[in-house]
Amino acid sequence: MAALSGALLLMSASCAQITGAPSRASDERAELRHVIDSMLRAPDTRGARWGVLIVDPDRGDTLYSHDAGKLFVPASNMKILTSAIALETFGPDFRFMTPVLAAGPVRDSILEGDLMVAGRGDPGVSDHLAGDAMGPLRAVADSLYRMGIRRIRGRVLPFGDAFPDATAGFGWGWDDLDEAYGATVDELLFNEGFAELRVRAGAAAGDTVTVQLRPAKSFPKLRVTAVTTVRGSGPDSLPQISAIKDTLRGDVVVAGTIPVGDSVRAVVTFRDQREAFVAALAEALRDRGISIADSLFAPATAGDTLLVMQSLPMTQILAAFMKPSQNQIGEMLFKSVALSRADTGTARVARRLMSQRLREWGAEPDGFIVWDGSGLSRRDMVSPETVVRVLHAMRKSPLFQAYYDAFPVAGVDGTLETRMRGTTAEANVRGKTGTLGNVRSLSGYVTTRGGGQLIFSVLSNNFLTSTAYVSRVQDSIAVRLARMSVRSAR
Repeated sequence: MAALSGALLLMSASCAQITGAPSRASDERAELRHVIDSMLRAPDTRGARWGVLIVDPDRGDTLYSHDAGKLFVPASNMKILTSAIALETFGPDFRFMTPVLAAGPVRDSILEGDLMVAGRGDPGVSDHLAGDAMGPLRAVADSLYRMGIRRIRGRVLPFGDAFPDATAGFGWGWDDLDEAYGATVDELLFNEGFAELRVRAGAAAGDTVTVQLRPAKSFPKLRVTAVTTVRGSGPDSLPQISAIKDTLRGDVVVAGTIPVGDSVRAVVTFRDQREAFVAALAEALRDRGISIADSLFAPATAGDTLLVMQSLPMTQILAAFMKPSQNQIGEMLFKSVALSRADTGTARVARRLMSQRLREWGAEPDGFIVWDGSGLSRRDMVSPETVVRVLHAMRKSPLFQAYYDAFPVAGVDGTLETRMRGTTAEANVRGKTGTLGNVRSLSGYVTTRGGGQLIFSVLSNNFLTSTAYVSRVQDSIAVRLARMSVRSAR
């Protein structure tokens, strides 16, 4: 039997049986191998690449392995790596701190200068984490009002450049950048990088189309050319609305047609994340009764700290990251690790730090290529062995419970909410999904019928069948593991 000593020692599937184990266990494992082999060879995925690794970490025993050392595009299985290094770096109780500074004295209720915000990577000023992205900014406005500030003679500005490199990840698709899941990131991030537009038609053809923005009401600036039309038939019965950023003018053009009495939701990503954050803060200030003159002062320099915005604890951020598979939180954590350890929040430093930690966790040097923290990049490459080593390292960590609790639960929540329901895997499997075009991943932990805990990674690339079919294969493997009689060795 292979032993666990430091790094996880992986055995070939042919050597995985324990000498002297009951024949029932041997038969069970032989059946597991037969069933998975059959699914991976099915005609529907004949051209696909599969990488599978299933281990019993208590015994150091490999139950199944298929191309486990090969590299695959992991999609959001990259979040398994990012969440592990973020939790280890910051700890479960860590909170991001965002100072709000005065670049000038406060006299007679007037700030004689600029109000500045020094971003440090907090991803939580969002509807997703705060319930209302404007909530934390209104709290800032309330605090400044209670301090007696009624007017800012300067501007509301970002201060510093904690994340000085590109705002998009290396290898991201250009056509993803206008989607909410593909919004860029910076050290100040408002509502995960996007705004929602509610477009409403007028009461009669030719009437004005109205557009409401949220979470901020005044940003981004809109130019509405859309028109109300008579409802027709077929495609003419549906709204045909687009929201496109004008990169020259800096506003968003809402164009197209919408039938009488109809409404539609659209999403637009922010061109400049820092600009979006301070614009939303300025709105919160004005709503609270603090006027902003927008006068030009000398180049902004650090001043007195008026207050510090404080994020939710890391445990809540991780759950909001992992369960719905939120890409922008992944990128913020990725760069924040670099900022914390090297005082420069760049992807280059983050890649170096993550690569170093993966090797320390026992990953082979040729078992991964890291480019971002979310898995949105198709240049990311990870082997099932690397994924399993990270999952195993975190299982041995005193931080394991916080890590484990952040994963989606089969049939219960997150990206696994509708999967494996009515099976032994429901409310059992803790797994991270991953999806890109022709990429589907599922890796995590499963508790067996016998009370043991197994670690698994099932990665699939280059399939031409439906994603639903590949998901069923992955789910079937997880369910079969949950039915096994493997007992805990602890």
